[in-house]
Amino acid sequence: MSAELVKIEREIPAKFKPRARLLTQLGDQLIKNESIALVELVKNSYDADANTVSINMSNPDDPDTATITIKDDGYGMTAETVENVWLEPGSDFKSQKIRNLEVSPKYKRLPIGEKGIGRFGVHKLGNVIEMTTKTKNGKEVYVNIDWRELNKYKYLEQVPIKIIEREAPLIFKNGKTGTDIVIKKLKKKWERGIAREVKRSITALASPFEQIGSFKPTFEISNKHGWFEGLLKWEDIQHYALFRFKITLSENSIEKLEYQFTPWATMTKLFPREVDESDPLVETFKKLSFRDEKNVTQYFSLSDFKIGTVVFEGYVFDLDSFVLKLGVSDKKGFKEYLKNNGGIKVFRDGLRVYDYGEPENDWLGLDFRRFQQPTKAISNNLILGAVYLKRKDSTDLEEKTNREGFVDNDAYKTFKASILHSLELVETLRLEDKKKLKIAYGPTAKSEPVMHLLAEAQKYVQEKVKDQEVKSQLIKYLQKIEVDYKRVTENLLKAAGAGLSMSVVVHEVEKIIFEIGKVLKIEKGSPRVLKLIEHLSSLVDGYAEIIRRSDRTTENIKQVIDQALFNTEYRLSSHNIEVIKHFSAYKGQSKVKIAKNLLVGSIMNIIDNSIFWLQQKRIQALENGYDYTQKIYIDIIEDENFVYILFADNGVGFLIPTDGLTEPFVSAKPGGIGLGLHITNEILQAQEGKLLFPELGDFELPEEFKNGAVIAFALKK
Repeated sequence: MSAELVKIEREIPAKFKPRARLLTQLGDQLIKNESIALVELVKNSYDADANTVSINMSNPDDPDTATITIKDDGYGMTAETVENVWLEPGSDFKSQKIRNLEVSPKYKRLPIGEKGIGRFGVHKLGNVIEMTTKTKNGKEVYVNIDWRELNKYKYLEQVPIKIIEREAPLIFKNGKTGTDIVIKKLKKKWERGIAREVKRSITALASPFEQIGSFKPTFEISNKHGWFEGLLKWEDIQHYALFRFKITLSENSIEKLEYQFTPWATMTKLFPREVDESDPLVETFKKLSFRDEKNVTQYFSLSDFKIGTVVFEGYVFDLDSFVLKLGVSDKKGFKEYLKNNGGIKVFRDGLRVYDYGEPENDWLGLDFRRFQQPTKAISNNLILGAVYLKRKDSTDLEEKTNREGFVDNDAYKTFKASILHSLELVETLRLEDKKKLKIAYGPTAKSEPVMHLLAEAQKYVQEKVKDQEVKSQLIKYLQKIEVDYKRVTENLLKAAGAGLSMSVVVHEVEKIIFEIGKVLKIEKGSPRVLKLIEHLSSLVDGYAEIIRRSDRTTENIKQVIDQALFNTEYRLSSHNIEVIKHFSAYKGQSKVKIAKNLLVGSIMNIIDNSIFWLQQKRIQALENGYDYTQKIYIDIIEDENFVYILFADNGVGFLIPTDGLTEPFVSAKPGGIGLGLHITNEILQAQEGKLLFPELGDFELPEEFKNGAVIAFALKK
């Protein structure tokens, strides 16, 4: 039916009519708790160029008589600003300033708030608000709002609000400026726990590591001094940090790094260590990257979005008992402080972006990473970290309306990935120093600590318990615990072995499938594809051997190496890596008893590592403008006891000490899990062999490989 034929009986002009209770709903639903409500008011003071903002509370346990006063020395507001901005929900007054890069007159601050609703969070705290404010040349302005009265009206426009101008100021006398807010008739009784949480939040609003333009927020409660008793401050614990770092990220790389290992004065066996961006290990982490779902390294740049330069600073602690006993007197308070304050917080123009770094918001997944890599990863309770952003440069990082972090857009994902990349570098550096710490002061190894404790318990029962019936029952249960413990540990070891072998299967099968995919695309199905698939099938079957440690057969090592090279041929080719097969000319004993599939997988693992590190050297060569050809050298050498497969490349070499490379979860590779060499070592030991990291001169090598990585498989004759 055409529009001309539609008969309009009546057209009714209409408009949105916000209900009066909308403002109280905004406060209740968008502001999560008392801490965030007060933080929002403090942010308004920051935006108003305040130097100090003090929050004082009285009678917190009596809502009817309690008051909360927030007073700042900012530039204040005129009556017009109060009416057209402060009383206007969703005002774009600040967001316009941000768009125009309009900074505050005194401290040159861009506004932190921009949604125009944070001030209504005051309703979260109390029912009555009195605000007094004054500009430099203006009159003192006073507003009183009773939220309970507001709810008696149906529509927002019906609510009568009186703005009073005072010729003679009552609060801001002698030319002073600022804003004073008093909240009365509190919504609930405050307990000690709420007060301590607010104190912590207000203190954490500014980074403890650097001062922001003389902005100092404080929170105190009159007549309740004991409520804050025992609260440790940053100054009380900062000297306990063993590791410190500061990283500057710009565009697609780490621009600057400062890392320090700072042993305590009691740690006389250890020496401080400092690392900067010129360190060879740091060089491999320079380019920002992450591992995608297929475990492929992807490079990215902060400059793809309006994020700007990112500075990441942190202090890392150690909570191992053997460390704490070397110098921490208040261990409980120390651990409690780190539990409540630990994590990585975000600051924009020096002011906190909530709720990153709060105990309930593990935004970087640090605790899960720690669970996956307990030796290497840093959890929230081990780090006090701060990430700094510039407001004018980070406009693509948009804060959520509910004040709980940034919107989860592509810019935020890139920002987050850059922090995780940096943290992995810190963890890799820290691991080396942590190992020295453990060697110097760690507990003496005991082969069976639990069994020893059980034996001690049985001895104590035998000697001290007089009642024969009770003694008999106790001994019986202790013996049963011993038997059960042995059974559980055996099963756990088997399960761990199975889990480890599964990680090998996934690791190696992914490589083969990747290779098959490439071959299928290039060769459209061929005898080579069939051979690869047959190997994949036997590979999966073969990994049962890591548990059984049996079914070894006599194999020709040269053929085993050829099989591994066949499996990785297309990857080597696509990366333009030249393989020097010096082993082909080997005339000595080439047959040994081994589990063939496991050895093939181990060789592929070494090749895979070489491919990655050769690529790092190639990137360095391109950036510095010198010629470089990527090469891998493979040879076979023998002595009276072993046949050695020698691998060498002309890449960057080993960037962490070789004596720790076979430990699980140790890796210098960005995004690396650190299981490859550990598994290879386990496999070789199961075959009565060894994984070696030869020193210069141990084996004959061409000159061009002497600065790269060198690894040898020692296989028993």
